[in-house]
Order: sequence, then structure tokens, then C-alpha cells
Amino acid sequence: MDFKENILGTIGNTPMVKLNKIAEDIPGTILAKLEYFNPGHSVKDRMALKMVEDAEKNGQIKPGGTLIECTSGNTGMGLALAAIVKGYKLHCTLSDKQSKEKMDILRAVGAVVHVCPTNVTPDHPESYYSVAKRLNEEIPNSFWVNQYDNPGNSIAHYESTGPEIWKQTEGKITHFVVGVGTGGTISGVAKYLKEKNPAIKIWGADSYGSVFKKYHETGIFDEKEIYSYITEGIGEDILPKNVDFSLIDHFEKVTDRDGALVTRELARKEGMLLGYSAGSAFQTIRQMKHELNEDSVVVVLFHDHGSRYVGKVFNDDWMRERGFLNEENQVARDLISEHKNLPLLTVNSGEPVHNAIAIMRKFGVSQLPVLEDGKFVGSLDDVHLLPALTKDPSARDKAVSNYMHTPYPVVQASDPLSTISKKIDESNGAVLVDLGQGKYHIITRHDLVAAMS
Repeated sequence: MDFKENILGTIGNTPMVKLNKIAEDIPGTILAKLEYFNPGHSVKDRMALKMVEDAEKNGQIKPGGTLIECTSGNTGMGLALAAIVKGYKLHCTLSDKQSKEKMDILRAVGAVVHVCPTNVTPDHPESYYSVAKRLNEEIPNSFWVNQYDNPGNSIAHYESTGPEIWKQTEGKITHFVVGVGTGGTISGVAKYLKEKNPAIKIWGADSYGSVFKKYHETGIFDEKEIYSYITEGIGEDILPKNVDFSLIDHFEKVTDRDGALVTRELARKEGMLLGYSAGSAFQTIRQMKHELNEDSVVVVLFHDHGSRYVGKVFNDDWMRERGFLNEENQVARDLISEHKNLPLLTVNSGEPVHNAIAIMRKFGVSQLPVLEDGKFVGSLDDVHLLPALTKDPSARDKAVSNYMHTPYPVVQASDPLSTISKKIDESNGAVLVDLGQGKYHIITRHDLVAAMS
């Protein structure tokens, strides 16, 4: 019979898949090492098991003890699998920027989750580093795994991930690309590959707001480089001991927006539902494609599965709130999606102006379509009302028809933003979207600017 003794036996030997449509304009062969095929759905299963087994051998944890770790979620999941099989308890500290899905999954496998603020310094008592250290001091028979400085992290990838990549490419790999967080994956794989062929280039994906790139290029730890960013799992505001900068040839900065958009693109074009850092890793290849040629064999490691990000990068509302949705891909219906079920605010041409002002004030809008016999006959906005009211205060009691301007242009729900923008100018601050069945909604100049920023 062919079976594993427990779930830990399924870690490793993940597949490698050629990238096709998304890599059409990139020279060479681009291969993806899909680490979500590990049982915990991420590359971190490898090092989590290694670090626990090392701790057992070194007597750092005894039977029935407690594992403690500060994690972005994936290492916590790997540790949870090891804890379940080996009979340990687990406490995980996470920063509050991590996805809710990661926290829920950790709780589902028995971990105690401590959520800590993101926007604090590493040495702040409430940072997820400091809370992990404090828990380790307070809980008897506990072991703080500390993936950032634990050598087992990079050794796990030297012993497993690197050899797998070398074997799967038959030694033809020319470039290895991966997002860098704790540094274990890139450093362990790089050490193995460069021992096999020193000419192999190692590229690390970094985030804006992280210290890695500047430190690698200048040797300066610049605190001015540090600021909050959204991408999960890569970049740091510290220098983990597992990052061996001597093995890394280049760090490439990738924006939060590009990482998110490319993650979605990988799903649509390659059928790979991946985590946020995957987009950053592939974007690194795009930004560095001038360094490649037709003989290049590039392996990009995709850390984890997209199921942990369905409320973020795969959620249109989340993307839209952060201005990440590419305006070239948006149409009129996207701009009204959050309020399409609300009624369109209007005013009748025969109503007094003060009625229109009351509607504007109540709902916080600056313009209204004007109706007459159920048809759009004009428009009213504060830009034109202000001079009229200043000149003649009694205008507020006169009919709207005396002060309305031409009706707003009508666009279709499927019209792209480029079409809408041509219909909004200095004299016209909005368009009406035809939703069918006699329903309309409004897109203002402000809505369009927000969507395109």
C-alpha cells in the first residue's frame, strides 16, 4: 500500500509548471515552482517542520510544550501541522495587515492567534516580534521558533527546495526569482544552486517601504526607507539573519498595486490562484526582462495559495478602495457597483431651487439630474447655483427650470472609462449610466478622478 504515515510526509516535491500567456513577451523559458501544493498550501511547510525537528533534537522543546511564532500566516500554518502531529500547542502573533482568511485558518487548526498593530517599530512592546518574545518568557516549556534568525529556515530550502529545482530543470536554470521576507527561501535555494553553478542569478522581489534593496546596494540600514505597505509576506523593517545578502544578485522593488494586479492576472491567464507575493515575484521578472534572452531558464517560486487572499486582492471592492483596479480594465458599471441598488437622486424642473439644495445637503452631493414628465431635461449643480444665489437671493424660491443646464450625457454600463472621460468637461460634471429597464445612475467627475488615480 502506498501511503504516508501522517500529513507531514506530503511536504515537498512540489510541481514546476511553465508560464505561457502571461510570459509571452518575456524571452526564455519561465517556470513556476508551485509551493501551494504543500499540505499547508505554502512554501513555509518545509522550514516549519525543519525548525521544529531541530528544536526537538536540541532539547529546546519537550513533549506537550508550546510553539510560539511571529508570522504573516504561512509559517504559522506549517507549524500548526507539525504541532497537531507532534502534540504541541501553538501561539501565533500576526500583524493586523494580514488577511482575515489567514487568521481564521490558523484558528481552525488549533492555533491561538494574537493580532498586533502593523504601524509600530519592531522593538515596540506591542509589535508582533515583541509579543512573541514576551509569550515565550511567560509560557513554561515553550519555544519561540523565530523564523527570521533560526538557521533551520534556510537549511530546509538548501536541503529540499534547491535540489528539487536543480533536478526539475536538469541543471539548466539560469535565474531564480522569489519574494524575500525572512530570507530563508532565497538564501537556502541560492546557496545550493550557486554551489552547482555560480553563474546562476538570484533575484529578490522587495516592497516599497522595506529596507532590503538599499541595504543590499549600499550597506546602509536606512530607517527613512521604512513605511507601511500592504503586500503580505515580503519585505522587512529589520535585517533577518536568514537573509544572506552575499548570495543575492539583485533586489527589485515592486509596488503594492502592481503586485496585486499581477496576482489577479496569473489567475486569469494561467489558472494559478496564488498569494499576493506571487504577483510581486512575477512583476520582478517583467521589470528585469531586459536582462534575459532566449536561452534563459527562469524559475520563479510562488509562495502560497490565493484562498488566503479572497477578501483582498481577489475582492474588487478591496482593490477599488485602494485605487488598485487598473482604470483601463474598468467600465461604467464598476464605478457604481457599491451604490447601484440605491435610487438615483433627482429633482423636478418645476420644484423650487431650495428643494434641490435640501437634497444636496442631506445626501452630500453637488449635482442633480432634472426631470420633467419622467424624462431627463436638464441638470443642476452647485457650481452654477452659487453665482445665481449670490446675485439674487430670491432665486432659492424660483423654479429649478430657471437655472438648470443641459442634461447629463448618457453612457452604457459597459462603456470604458476612456469613453466616459470624453463626456465630462468643464461645463459638464457628470454622466448618467443606463442600467436598462428604465434605471439610471450617475458618475461624477470626482468618481472618475478617484477611479483613475
